[in-house]
Amino acid sequence: MKKILIIEDEISIAELEKDYLELSDFSVDIETSGKSGLEYAKSKDYNLIILDLMLPEISGFDICKEVRKIKDIPILMVSARKEDIDKIRGLGLGADDYMTKPFSPSELVARVKAHINRYERLTQGNKNFDDEIQVRGININKASRKVFVNGKEVIFTTKEFDLLVFLAQNPNRVFSKEELFNKIWDMDSIGEIATVTVHIKKIREKIERDTSNPEYIETVWGVGYRFKG
Repeated sequence: MKKILIIEDEISIAELEKDYLELSDFSVDIETSGKSGLEYAKSKDYNLIILDLMLPEISGFDICKEVRKIKDIPILMVSARKEDIDKIRGLGLGADDYMTKPFSPSELVARVKAHINRYERLTQGNKNFDDEIQVRGININKASRKVFVNGKEVIFTTKEFDLLVFLAQNPNRVFSKEELFNKIWDMDSIGEIATVTVHIKKIREKIERDTSNPEYIETVWGVGYRFKG
């Protein structure tokens, strides 16, 4: 049975989410403070974390940042705040998705299932350790999910790695933001374009010598992005 951790200080919302998830055969733990939520997230094994943004003691932003240092499981951030800057910051810290309250519990369950299924396909798929991509100083090992830039290992979040691999496997082809979202997140792209933009920015910061003049991921204005082969 897949295990979900809900870190949410509004107990009525957490209990509602738990009820819907348990109806879909998930095992669910609830933590109502940022401190205890972070301890559970770091010390126990979960398949996905549902993380509220505004929490007592430790914010959802800080929890996401700390968890990402040691785990790459999907993190779904939720918040009543609708500002784009919060969404962009959350995604930039490694969250895989961001939902604005109020939302449909059934949509939450659908997103949880989609993220877990995609994570499992990517991590349990190809086990061939010589399955590598090498492009001008970048070495990507798909089996171990490791990236080396000029011989030095660089840490990527799950979605950053998936997006880099997809672009590198399809060099010199332009993909729109909508296409990339559908390929990597496997969901409807409406209202989620900022997700792709943030992840491209984070990837560039990790692989490019000069992000203002990228050697690898090129912006095709008005169209999308292209990996230079």
